[in-house]
Amino acid sequence: MLLALLVQWGQAQIVTIRDQEQFNADSIRRDFDSRPFFGLYKDTYFTMGTAVNTRPTQFNSDVKFQVSISQRLTKSVLPWHSYLFLFYTQKAMWNVFEESLPFHDLNFNPGIGLSKLIFSKGQLIGKATLLLEHESNGRDGEASRSWNKISLCGSFYIDQNLMVHGKYWIPIIDGQLNKDILRYSGIYQAGLQFISPNKRWVFDATFVKRKGWNLSGNWIVNAGYRISKKDNQFLMVHFYNGYGENLLDYNKYHCRLRVGLLIRPAFFSDF
Repeated sequence: MLLALLVQWGQAQIVTIRDQEQFNADSIRRDFDSRPFFGLYKDTYFTMGTAVNTRPTQFNSDVKFQVSISQRLTKSVLPWHSYLFLFYTQKAMWNVFEESLPFHDLNFNPGIGLSKLIFSKGQLIGKATLLLEHESNGRDGEASRSWNKISLCGSFYIDQNLMVHGKYWIPIIDGQLNKDILRYSGIYQAGLQFISPNKRWVFDATFVKRKGWNLSGNWIVNAGYRISKKDNQFLMVHFYNGYGENLLDYNKYHCRLRVGLLIRPAFFSDF
Protein backbone atom coordinates (compact mmCIF):
# COMPACT_ATOMS: atom_id res chain seq x y z
CA MET A 1 0.00 0.00 0.00
CA LEU A 2 2.85 2.38 0.86
CA LEU A 3 4.58 1.75 -2.48
CA ALA A 4 1.32 2.22 -4.41
CA LEU A 5 0.73 5.61 -2.77
CA LEU A 6 4.26 6.69 -3.51
CA VAL A 7 3.87 5.76 -7.18
CA GLN A 8 0.71 7.88 -7.43
CA TRP A 9 2.49 10.78 -5.71
CA GLY A 10 5.42 10.47 -8.08
CA GLN A 11 3.21 10.71 -11.16
CA ALA A 12 2.67 14.41 -10.57
CA GLN A 13 6.19 15.25 -9.42
CA ILE A 14 8.63 13.60 -11.79
CA VAL A 15 12.36 13.89 -11.40
CA THR A 16 14.62 14.94 -14.25
CA ILE A 17 18.29 13.97 -14.27
CA ARG A 18 21.12 15.52 -16.27
CA ASP A 19 18.78 17.83 -18.19
CA GLN A 20 16.73 14.88 -19.41
CA GLU A 21 13.57 16.93 -20.02
CA GLN A 22 14.08 16.45 -23.75
CA PHE A 23 14.87 12.73 -23.51
CA ASN A 24 12.45 9.80 -23.71
CA ALA A 25 12.63 6.56 -21.69
CA ASP A 26 14.83 4.83 -24.28
CA SER A 27 17.34 7.69 -24.19
CA ILE A 28 17.52 7.53 -20.40
CA ARG A 29 18.07 3.75 -20.53
CA ARG A 30 20.88 4.21 -23.04
CA ASP A 31 22.45 6.82 -20.77
CA PHE A 32 22.15 4.41 -17.82
CA ASP A 33 23.59 1.48 -19.80
CA SER A 34 26.60 3.55 -20.86
CA ARG A 35 27.66 4.26 -17.27
CA PRO A 36 30.32 2.17 -15.46
CA PHE A 37 29.16 -1.32 -14.46
CA PHE A 38 31.04 -1.21 -11.13
CA GLY A 39 30.18 1.32 -8.42
CA LEU A 40 28.92 2.14 -4.95
CA TYR A 41 25.73 0.48 -3.71
CA LYS A 42 24.72 1.52 -0.20
CA ASP A 43 26.50 4.30 1.68
CA THR A 44 30.16 3.67 2.48
CA TYR A 45 31.25 5.31 5.75
CA PHE A 46 33.76 5.31 8.61
CA THR A 47 32.45 6.66 11.94
CA MET A 48 33.40 6.81 15.62
CA GLY A 49 31.12 7.47 18.58
CA THR A 50 29.52 6.37 21.82
CA ALA A 51 26.24 5.72 23.64
CA VAL A 52 23.94 8.70 24.18
CA ASN A 53 21.69 7.23 26.89
CA THR A 54 24.41 6.42 29.43
CA ARG A 55 27.88 7.48 30.50
CA PRO A 56 30.43 6.82 27.72
CA THR A 57 33.00 4.12 28.51
CA GLN A 58 35.53 2.11 26.58
CA PHE A 59 32.93 -0.67 26.32
CA ASN A 60 30.08 1.33 24.77
CA SER A 61 32.24 3.50 22.49
CA ASP A 62 33.51 2.16 19.18
CA VAL A 63 34.20 2.60 15.47
CA LYS A 64 31.53 1.52 13.00
CA PHE A 65 32.24 1.37 9.29
CA GLN A 66 30.58 0.01 6.18
CA VAL A 67 31.79 -0.73 2.64
CA SER A 68 29.22 -1.41 -0.08
CA ILE A 69 29.73 -2.06 -3.80
CA SER A 70 27.78 -3.41 -6.77
CA GLN A 71 28.64 -4.89 -10.15
CA ARG A 72 26.05 -4.70 -12.91
CA LEU A 73 26.06 -7.96 -14.89
CA THR A 74 23.86 -6.88 -17.79
CA LYS A 75 22.54 -3.78 -19.43
CA SER A 76 18.77 -3.17 -19.25
CA VAL A 77 18.11 -5.82 -21.91
CA LEU A 78 16.32 -8.44 -19.82
CA PRO A 79 12.48 -8.74 -19.88
CA TRP A 80 10.72 -5.47 -19.01
CA HIS A 81 14.02 -3.63 -19.59
CA SER A 82 15.38 -4.94 -16.29
CA TYR A 83 19.03 -5.62 -15.45
CA LEU A 84 20.91 -8.06 -13.23
CA PHE A 85 23.57 -7.09 -10.68
CA LEU A 86 25.68 -8.45 -7.85
CA PHE A 87 26.19 -6.56 -4.60
CA TYR A 88 28.28 -6.89 -1.47
CA THR A 89 28.10 -4.94 1.79
CA GLN A 90 30.35 -5.43 4.80
CA LYS A 91 29.74 -3.76 8.15
CA ALA A 92 32.14 -3.78 11.08
CA MET A 93 31.86 -2.93 14.77
CA TRP A 94 35.39 -2.22 16.04
CA ASN A 95 36.17 -1.81 19.75
CA VAL A 96 39.12 0.55 19.29
CA PHE A 97 39.05 1.76 22.90
CA GLU A 98 39.61 -1.70 24.38
CA GLU A 99 42.95 -3.40 24.85
CA SER A 100 44.32 -4.95 21.60
CA LEU A 101 41.59 -3.11 19.58
CA PRO A 102 39.44 -6.19 18.85
CA PHE A 103 36.71 -6.33 16.21
CA HIS A 104 33.42 -6.98 17.99
CA ASP A 105 31.48 -8.18 14.95
CA LEU A 106 31.80 -8.33 11.17
CA ASN A 107 28.64 -8.68 9.08
CA PHE A 108 28.75 -9.91 5.48
CA ASN A 109 25.85 -9.20 3.13
CA PRO A 110 26.31 -10.53 -0.43
CA GLY A 111 23.51 -11.04 -2.92
CA ILE A 112 22.11 -10.77 -6.42
CA GLY A 113 19.42 -8.41 -7.63
CA LEU A 114 17.08 -7.83 -10.57
CA SER A 115 16.21 -4.17 -11.00
CA LYS A 116 13.99 -2.12 -13.31
CA LEU A 117 13.87 1.63 -13.83
CA ILE A 118 10.34 3.08 -13.60
CA PHE A 119 9.21 5.75 -16.07
CA SER A 120 6.17 7.97 -16.43
CA LYS A 121 5.63 10.19 -19.46
CA GLY A 122 9.13 9.32 -20.62
CA GLN A 123 10.84 10.47 -17.44
CA LEU A 124 12.47 8.51 -14.64
CA ILE A 125 10.45 8.43 -11.41
CA GLY A 126 11.91 5.45 -9.56
CA LYS A 127 13.27 1.92 -9.44
CA ALA A 128 11.89 -1.48 -8.41
CA THR A 129 14.25 -4.27 -7.31
CA LEU A 130 14.00 -7.94 -6.35
CA LEU A 131 16.90 -9.16 -4.17
CA LEU A 132 18.18 -12.53 -3.02
CA GLU A 133 20.51 -11.77 -0.13
CA HIS A 134 22.43 -13.53 2.61
CA GLU A 135 23.69 -12.00 5.83
CA SER A 136 25.95 -13.62 8.40
CA ASN A 137 28.84 -12.81 10.71
CA GLY A 138 31.07 -15.68 9.58
CA ARG A 139 31.53 -17.08 13.08
CA ASP A 140 30.88 -20.51 14.58
CA GLY A 141 29.66 -21.85 17.88
CA GLU A 142 27.70 -19.63 20.23
CA ALA A 143 28.58 -16.48 18.25
CA SER A 144 27.20 -17.71 14.91
CA ARG A 145 24.41 -15.60 13.36
CA SER A 146 22.92 -15.85 9.86
CA TRP A 147 19.78 -15.43 7.79
CA ASN A 148 18.64 -15.07 4.19
CA LYS A 149 16.06 -12.79 2.62
CA ILE A 150 14.01 -12.47 -0.54
CA SER A 151 13.46 -8.73 -0.64
CA LEU A 152 11.24 -6.47 -2.73
CA CYS A 153 12.43 -2.86 -2.83
CA GLY A 154 11.04 0.33 -4.31
CA SER A 155 12.61 3.79 -4.63
CA PHE A 156 10.58 6.75 -5.91
CA TYR A 157 12.00 10.14 -6.84
CA ILE A 158 9.60 12.85 -5.81
CA ASP A 159 11.89 15.43 -7.39
CA GLN A 160 15.63 15.89 -7.92
CA ASN A 161 16.16 16.46 -4.19
CA LEU A 162 13.85 13.98 -2.48
CA MET A 163 13.59 10.20 -2.68
CA VAL A 164 11.36 7.87 -0.65
CA HIS A 165 11.99 4.16 -0.39
CA GLY A 166 10.52 0.96 1.01
CA LYS A 167 11.73 -2.62 1.41
CA TYR A 168 9.87 -5.76 2.47
CA TRP A 169 11.52 -9.14 2.93
CA ILE A 170 10.54 -12.79 3.19
CA PRO A 171 13.03 -14.29 5.68
CA ILE A 172 14.68 -17.70 5.49
CA ILE A 173 16.34 -18.05 8.88
CA ASP A 174 19.02 -20.74 8.91
CA GLY A 175 20.95 -19.56 11.98
CA GLN A 176 20.12 -21.79 14.93
CA LEU A 177 20.96 -19.08 17.49
CA ASN A 178 18.93 -16.25 15.95
CA LYS A 179 15.54 -17.82 15.25
CA ASP A 180 13.80 -14.79 16.79
CA ILE A 181 15.69 -12.22 14.69
CA LEU A 182 12.49 -10.74 13.18
CA ARG A 183 11.50 -9.46 16.63
CA TYR A 184 14.63 -7.30 16.62
CA SER A 185 15.93 -6.77 13.08
CA GLY A 186 12.51 -6.27 11.56
CA ILE A 187 10.26 -7.37 8.70
CA TYR A 188 10.21 -4.24 6.51
CA GLN A 189 11.59 -0.72 6.33
CA ALA A 190 10.69 2.66 4.87
CA GLY A 191 12.46 5.97 4.70
CA LEU A 192 13.47 9.04 2.76
CA GLN A 193 16.61 10.73 1.51
CA PHE A 194 17.01 14.46 0.84
CA ILE A 195 19.74 16.26 -1.10
CA SER A 196 19.93 20.05 -0.78
CA PRO A 197 19.52 22.05 -4.03
CA ASN A 198 23.20 23.08 -3.93
CA LYS A 199 24.22 19.38 -3.42
CA ARG A 200 26.22 20.22 -0.27
CA TRP A 201 23.91 18.61 2.30
CA VAL A 202 22.39 15.13 2.46
CA PHE A 203 19.94 13.76 4.98
CA ASP A 204 18.27 10.37 5.29
CA ALA A 205 16.07 8.64 7.83
CA THR A 206 15.05 4.96 7.81
CA PHE A 207 12.50 3.24 10.04
CA VAL A 208 12.77 -0.56 10.37
CA LYS A 209 9.57 -2.14 11.69
CA ARG A 210 10.16 -4.96 14.15
CA LYS A 211 7.83 -7.98 14.17
CA GLY A 212 4.63 -7.41 16.14
CA TRP A 213 1.43 -5.38 15.99
CA ASN A 214 2.78 -2.42 17.94
CA LEU A 215 4.77 0.48 16.48
CA SER A 216 8.14 -0.71 17.76
CA GLY A 217 11.00 -0.21 15.35
CA ASN A 218 14.60 0.80 14.81
CA TRP A 219 15.68 4.24 13.58
CA ILE A 220 18.73 5.07 11.47
CA VAL A 221 19.31 8.79 10.82
CA ASN A 222 22.25 10.29 8.89
CA ALA A 223 23.26 13.82 7.97
CA GLY A 224 26.22 14.80 5.84
CA TYR A 225 27.98 17.91 4.55
CA ARG A 226 29.95 17.66 1.30
CA ILE A 227 33.58 18.62 1.87
CA SER A 228 34.12 19.81 -1.71
CA LYS A 229 31.71 20.44 -4.57
CA LYS A 230 33.91 18.33 -6.84
CA ASP A 231 33.81 15.04 -4.92
CA ASN A 232 31.40 12.75 -3.08
CA GLN A 233 32.98 12.82 0.40
CA PHE A 234 30.91 14.14 3.29
CA LEU A 235 31.42 14.89 6.96
CA MET A 236 28.81 12.66 8.58
CA VAL A 237 26.68 12.36 11.72
CA HIS A 238 25.23 8.87 12.17
CA PHE A 239 22.53 8.01 14.75
CA TYR A 240 21.22 4.51 15.50
CA ASN A 241 18.42 3.77 17.97
CA GLY A 242 17.00 0.30 18.49
CA TYR A 243 17.96 -3.33 18.05
CA GLY A 244 19.71 -5.22 15.27
CA GLU A 245 22.61 -2.83 14.70
CA ASN A 246 24.85 -5.87 14.18
CA LEU A 247 24.19 -9.60 14.03
CA LEU A 248 26.06 -10.68 17.14
CA ASP A 249 24.05 -8.26 19.31
CA TYR A 250 20.85 -8.34 17.24
CA ASN A 251 18.71 -8.70 20.40
CA LYS A 252 20.48 -5.96 22.40
CA TYR A 253 19.32 -2.35 22.49
CA HIS A 254 21.75 0.32 21.21
CA CYS A 255 21.37 4.09 21.13
CA ARG A 256 24.57 5.55 19.71
CA LEU A 257 25.73 8.73 18.02
CA ARG A 258 28.79 8.68 15.77
CA VAL A 259 30.62 11.11 13.50
CA GLY A 260 32.93 10.41 10.59
CA LEU A 261 33.39 10.34 6.84
CA LEU A 262 30.70 9.35 4.30
CA ILE A 263 31.22 8.35 0.65
CA ARG A 264 28.05 7.98 -1.38
CA PRO A 265 26.82 7.76 -4.98
CA ALA A 266 26.36 10.93 -7.00
CA PHE A 267 22.57 10.45 -7.08
CA PHE A 268 20.58 8.65 -4.36
CA SER A 269 21.86 5.65 -2.38
CA ASP A 270 20.31 2.20 -2.20
CA PHE A 271 19.06 0.84 1.11
